[in-house]
Amino acid sequence: MKYDPIKRSLGEVFNKTPFLRKVFYNLLDLLLLRTWHVKKEIRIWAKSQSGKANILDAGSGFGQYSYFLSGINSSWTVKGVDVKDEQIADCNNFFSNIGRTNASFEVADLTKFSEPNKYDFVLSVDVMEHILEDTQVFKNFYQSMKNGGMLLISTPSDQGGSDVDEHEHEHSENSEESFIDEHVRDGYNIDEIQAKLKAAGFSSSRASYTYGSAGKISWKLSMKYPILMLNASKIFFIILPFYYIITFPISLILNYLDTNSYHKTGTGLNVVAIK
Repeated sequence: MKYDPIKRSLGEVFNKTPFLRKVFYNLLDLLLLRTWHVKKEIRIWAKSQSGKANILDAGSGFGQYSYFLSGINSSWTVKGVDVKDEQIADCNNFFSNIGRTNASFEVADLTKFSEPNKYDFVLSVDVMEHILEDTQVFKNFYQSMKNGGMLLISTPSDQGGSDVDEHEHEHSENSEESFIDEHVRDGYNIDEIQAKLKAAGFSSSRASYTYGSAGKISWKLSMKYPILMLNASKIFFIILPFYYIITFPISLILNYLDTNSYHKTGTGLNVVAIK
């Protein structure tokens, strides 16, 4: 199942005006459960910051997290990096149009990117599952951070985080593919990712599961089923608003429950590491 073509199509629709881009960000904030979990951690970190801060949005995508972070405090400087030229150009254009001067974007490969001792906070959302050389990226993050700086990673877990179905594995010719087949791994084991972060130099880390029972249902309603429909036919762009009228309130309740509950297991991970 191809995820990137759908993202590009959505980007083309919502990039037409700054107003539509902001609407898009708001929709992502509400629908994407990972955003609820990520923003919760960001708000906790923000309370400890009293002055200027340098922030790296590593794998900035559409720029929604850079928008959120740069809007919290105008004295914070946010740099977003991504390997996709078109998304970097779109973000620079949008942020310029709205006069958000404390955020900028550039093309960069995280396996090679390093700016020693510069960043107080590094954010990596839905990135590490796409990069095979993850240990090198963790080392680059560590080198780029100031002492005491914080790294926040949101990524799928090995508890089905890429929607891998064991039944499909047994009976499908495409048994090695996950729902989102751009992923290079099906998800991280908590011990594995913490060991890799320790090997990269981080002094401490903590990891917690996201996407528990409520979150799994929400993700299917708000993301999986709509993406499957859009992959089947673009005509579903017309049907989608009516679909969300029904499912949107349910997803909001499920997202709230998931964000404010402890999960013994889950298909997502939030990982915090300190230099």
